[in-house]
Amino acid sequence: MTQWNPVADFDAAYDNSGAVSGAETFVPRWEREAAGFREALTARRRAEIDLPYGDNPRHRLDLFHPEGQARGLVVFVHGGYWKALSKDVWSHLARGAVESGFAFAIPSYRLAPEARLTDIAADVARAVALAAERIAGPVRLVGHSAGGHLVARMVSSGTPLPGPVLGRIDRVVPVSGLHDLRPIRRTRMNDTLRIDAAEALSESPMLLEPVHPCPVHAVVGAAELPELRRQTFALASAWAGLGAPIEAAEIPGRHHFDVVEELAVPGSQVTRILTAGASL
Repeated sequence: MTQWNPVADFDAAYDNSGAVSGAETFVPRWEREAAGFREALTARRRAEIDLPYGDNPRHRLDLFHPEGQARGLVVFVHGGYWKALSKDVWSHLARGAVESGFAFAIPSYRLAPEARLTDIAADVARAVALAAERIAGPVRLVGHSAGGHLVARMVSSGTPLPGPVLGRIDRVVPVSGLHDLRPIRRTRMNDTLRIDAAEALSESPMLLEPVHPCPVHAVVGAAELPELRRQTFALASAWAGLGAPIEAAEIPGRHHFDVVEELAVPGSQVTRILTAGASL
């Protein structure tokens, strides 16, 4: 049985950047790669950029199309601890799914402190619903870090997703997700996030019930912080105990930043889990 040690320093326990050497280089590189990917697919008329799904300037999504008829839709929800980044950082992560025949949507959403987590979840639900209107077939959700929390939230009790859209979801892949918000309240980040006790209970997927019987594949890098790994397995333990078809696994050799890069690689383990239903 895995041994989880008590958390002594909550800020250090959730400091993903501090745990990875050269962490500051990832976002600038991703922005360059994302811009190149958008430019290439726009030139091929396979990209729809800045589709509005609401009135806020951040209520925008990009939609990338495969060659020929799409097998279905993947929606990627980005991370940034609910307070940073946007869709423009991650476009290149669509490559694995697009080359596997799926359309791939990436929304931005309102950020803390402007928005509370309940508002952010509502934004994601609206973005998923808009993308699902445009693409027929099954809908698959994948999210990284805070985005992992948000995609799990879409299929847990009190989901803001409309029923017909929820019914089309056939796979959810939280990557390095944050599924219990109570420890986040003990970090300095909460000065910005403003998660209160009630919201921690109402918005933590681990503390809620799964409400849709699709498979959930929770993954995390084997080289990630212990708390990120624990959160992944805690969700699987809680939901499996409620009868949900969920499994969890660590991706060998991956840390918090390079684990999500697997989505850009056709045939990678995470891409196969998302697009082909490969077992963990």
